[in-house]
Amino acid sequence: MAIVDDRFCSAAFAGDDGEGATTIEDLPADVLALVLSRLDGTSLAALGCASAAFRDLAADPATWRALCLALWPSLRDVPPAVADHKGHYRRLFADAFPFPAPAPAPAQRLPTRLVSAVDLHHGGACIMSRVVETDAATGWFLGAPFRVDALVQEGFTAPAPPIAPAHLSLSWVLIDPDTGRAVNASSRRPVSVDRRWLTGETVARFAVVLGGGVALDAAITCDERLGHVREVSLRIEDGDGGGVSGRDGLAVVAAAMAGAREGRGTEEAARLRYEEFVKGRAARKERKARREGIVDLCCSGVGAAAFLGFLVMLTFR
Repeated sequence: MAIVDDRFCSAAFAGDDGEGATTIEDLPADVLALVLSRLDGTSLAALGCASAAFRDLAADPATWRALCLALWPSLRDVPPAVADHKGHYRRLFADAFPFPAPAPAPAQRLPTRLVSAVDLHHGGACIMSRVVETDAATGWFLGAPFRVDALVQEGFTAPAPPIAPAHLSLSWVLIDPDTGRAVNASSRRPVSVDRRWLTGETVARFAVVLGGGVALDAAITCDERLGHVREVSLRIEDGDGGGVSGRDGLAVVAAAMAGAREGRGTEEAARLRYEEFVKGRAARKERKARREGIVDLCCSGVGAAAFLGFLVMLTFR
């Protein structure tokens, strides 16, 4: 059946004698551009590698700009200097759409500024779109734990409460404005949801595990019932659950920007990798607690022996 269909399709583009077949390259350039504009980024990039005829069409800056703005609406507010890099939007998609590979990358120059393009969706509707510029060269940022806040204290209420964490999706793209490189800092779908029964708040985490035993931990703090989003932040967590300093965090981000990308990384794979990261952290904490317990037991034994020795000395004195 497939062979018959292929012959039928071929005949539709050929004359009565089978000659003069029309190929897709024979279509007008504006028609092809319209067709290409309806493709997703992955398909568009693959088509550009198919033939030399499609290479220029698939590299059209306007097409890539429209595609990136549809995927990340916050990019409309990115400073012009960031978007002035040649082929910026095509390179941005190649950097920020796939997940960074967990393999460690060599040390890179530390960024002096970071631009965060943050988009929060609930049920497919965009409820927050924001760009945050961070001065990463100050002594305060370098010495304090790495943290970028896209929303804090003022918060906002979703148009249609309540909020279901399972229906939230977060896109957080970190951009180095000096080089134009970027990295995806969010798993897009929640990898864990923690409910704080005492305060009634819910924390949804969108973490991406990187090489070196660290994870980019983007988190949303919200009230599910009232639909109020109180905090949207990004920090970097080490394998023991502690925070990473700003200087070390910048090194992690720079290495992720320059490192490889996962060709077929999915949200589910990111969630499973984070679960393994959490299990490893819990196992390390358990081993540490066991060692500390043994040390405490030994110290208690030594103290008890010393006390008994002191009592014996007083008794036979």
